[in-house]
Amino acid sequence: MKIDCLVLGEYETNCYVLRSSKAAKDCLVVDPGLGSEELIEFLEEHKITPVAVVLTHGHIDHIAGVAALRRSFPDIKVFIHALDAEMLAKPVANLSGLMGRAFAVEPADVCVEDGDCIEQAGIRLLVLHTPGHTPGGLCLYSSGEGVVFTDDALFAESIGRTDFPGGSMSRLVRSIREKLWVLSDETVVYPGHGPSTTIAREKAQNPFLQ
Repeated sequence: MKIDCLVLGEYETNCYVLRSSKAAKDCLVVDPGLGSEELIEFLEEHKITPVAVVLTHGHIDHIAGVAALRRSFPDIKVFIHALDAEMLAKPVANLSGLMGRAFAVEPADVCVEDGDCIEQAGIRLLVLHTPGHTPGGLCLYSSGEGVVFTDDALFAESIGRTDFPGGSMSRLVRSIREKLWVLSDETVVYPGHGPSTTIAREKAQNPFLQ
């Protein structure tokens, strides 16, 4: 799997562009956030066509680029967990209203649940429902590649905020322990913000999970 990470917008959200190989021309996009112009330029420069976009949760800094992708690539399919689907249309819930830039996103094409597999652009990702940051937060795991995209659940030596509507510290910690700690220690973690890490490193060093 070819993984490109673009850091988008003032909240420095990690947007991931995934291809089955460096030569592949189709891709899957994870979390097109604010500052989507950079993402569109990257796709056009490399002549890559996104066939799907997966939203790991429904906050503005992870969903803001959906409209731009749909305009540029009308056939793209948008995936989100069922419990966060309504956030796309609710400015208060997706936090855009609280930031003074209220906006809504058209509904997702596909709502997923825990244990579903997303197979797009030659890539297969297992959906791990990890509520706590939001009710429908999800992680995306590739056992074959040994990688997991951990949304705003798990960061390098940190975890996601739980003080937004629908957040719960106890649920988030339980999600991480039940869904992520069971993965191989060598699994590479690609979070929603900040640098990559590994499951082993976070088990040993993350101060929120000791």
